[in-house]
Amino acid sequence: MLRSVILAASRSSQVERLVATAPYTRDVVRRFVAGAATDDALSATRGLVDDGLAVTLDHLGEDTVTPEQATATRDEYLNLLSVLSGAGLTPAAEVSVKLSALGQMFDEQLAYDNVRAICAAADKAGTTVTLDMEDHTTTDSTLEVLAKLRKDFPSTGAVLQAYLRRTESDCRELSSAGSRVRLCKGAYKEPESVAYQSAREVDKSYVRCMNILMSGDGYPMLATHDPRMISIGEDRARWFDRGPERFEFQMLYGIRPEEQARLAGEGYTVRTYVPYGDQWYGYLMRRLAERPANLVFFGRALVSKK
Repeated sequence: MLRSVILAASRSSQVERLVATAPYTRDVVRRFVAGAATDDALSATRGLVDDGLAVTLDHLGEDTVTPEQATATRDEYLNLLSVLSGAGLTPAAEVSVKLSALGQMFDEQLAYDNVRAICAAADKAGTTVTLDMEDHTTTDSTLEVLAKLRKDFPSTGAVLQAYLRRTESDCRELSSAGSRVRLCKGAYKEPESVAYQSAREVDKSYVRCMNILMSGDGYPMLATHDPRMISIGEDRARWFDRGPERFEFQMLYGIRPEEQARLAGEGYTVRTYVPYGDQWYGYLMRRLAERPANLVFFGRALVSKK
């Protein structure tokens, strides 16, 4: 119920205005979002890489409704990749891209052309791109774009969401050699016809999908903050004889940093998902929905003057 309320709030312009104008929102946002500018993203990335973590960067901007906005997002990624390369932060840092930010909702060819340009720039910079997954209505389109991109950029990563009923089948399709797949639980409100609704069902699906990926020939990227899922991931790595170079854990910027450091200290590859940009509201609300315990931090920050 709480998750549904938070997701509903993520689509409310009234709630967005209230949150954006609250006196202490800035401190809250800084915990989960690196900042608004490219320099902010660069600074956060450098700090994480210096701490032994890998990074994937997401320029926030899903509400793209014009070709000009899509082009501006593409250009931001091209600039970001150039800056990362110039700073010596690749290949430790890669980028994550939402096709909706590149025009997917109104011109799929434009979105493909834009993301292909980003993949070419990433290849030149010596790093990779991962295609973020969004709500279920875009899944087929995103996977089609992925297949086209992998013909020339085989390291392009996919994201699969365990709460979708189709995902076990998608895992089997994408578990081939060299296939980079980020497995997450999912953060969008979906109908029961296409998605599991209870946390228990989602967890069970996550483990089934993890088993498929870890037993395959690809490169699983386990995106979770759930202690139980992390423990199961460590167990499956041992069971399927996967060394640290053959899979990785992924976590969000600002969430469980001590656990990220612990896993990295034990020799695992840990990649931190770092968002930046001024369109932070929808992202932040979905993060709260994924882990409602984050509301405690958020609420304290809004009422505290410390």
